[in-house]
Amino acid sequence: MKNKTYRNVTVFLFLLPGLILFIGVLIAPIIMSVVYSLYDLRSISTQGMEFIGLGNYQELFTSGSISFWKALGNSLLLAALSVFIQLPLSLGLALMLGKGVKGERAFLSVYFLPVLISTVVIGQLWRKIYNPDYGILNAVLGLFGASNVMPTGGWLGNVSSALWCVFIPTLWQYVGYHMLLMYAGVRSVSPDLREAAKLDGATDAQVDRYIVIPCIKPILRVSVIFAVTGSLKSFDLIYVLTNGGPFHATEVPSTLMINMLFERNRYGMGSTIAVLMIALCFAFAIIISAVFKERDIYGKK
Repeated sequence: MKNKTYRNVTVFLFLLPGLILFIGVLIAPIIMSVVYSLYDLRSISTQGMEFIGLGNYQELFTSGSISFWKALGNSLLLAALSVFIQLPLSLGLALMLGKGVKGERAFLSVYFLPVLISTVVIGQLWRKIYNPDYGILNAVLGLFGASNVMPTGGWLGNVSSALWCVFIPTLWQYVGYHMLLMYAGVRSVSPDLREAAKLDGATDAQVDRYIVIPCIKPILRVSVIFAVTGSLKSFDLIYVLTNGGPFHATEVPSTLMINMLFERNRYGMGSTIAVLMIALCFAFAIIISAVFKERDIYGKK
């Protein structure tokens, strides 16, 4: 009994530093944000805080001066583009490289390289690419006689093109990240399964569809969760490229939150947006996990 108690105390003491860090870095800020979201807080000082209950939430959903629905719609659109364009592209590359093509390691390094670059640096790089005066995009279009394709106001200054121009760098940066996750799953599939399917006359496409992809569904679930929650939390690239403009065309909840906190000094409203972002990320993670949940060979979940 004493040995068991001693072992439990030892385990608890070893976990205590990590637990304190987890509570201090993650749990405590969430609780503070929830509390602040219930107050009309317009300065860093908490003196004179006026309790308004769910007033911030009501204003956020109903006020025309706060473009929350527009920001949320942009985030959901980015999430949809990531799931239906970015992830299939990553899966295709993973399946191709997983077959052991020549130069496999070199391709992995090249595709994964953008993930290692700072997002701020990537934002500045793509601002130069989109620049209407000296950008390489217009230069390349000019070589093909399509220099007049650029919309009025520039690629990042036009309402109809700005969000797409934000998504392209996101696609370029993270396609290698998801590809590497899926590639690890593809390589973990037993070669015996592939050989058995080939002996039964299955083509490479059929092997990928009916054997490889079902085997890596847990990794696909993780990639979908990362893509959706990452889109809901996206900030730095959009902030560098457009800062949410033009006319809120690329506004997302995180840029709206920064605007409330540091430009309008509405700390209560900023905390409200932060709480909703956390809730949305958790909700989508649970929904995606439920969608990918499947029965085992005995029919049990």
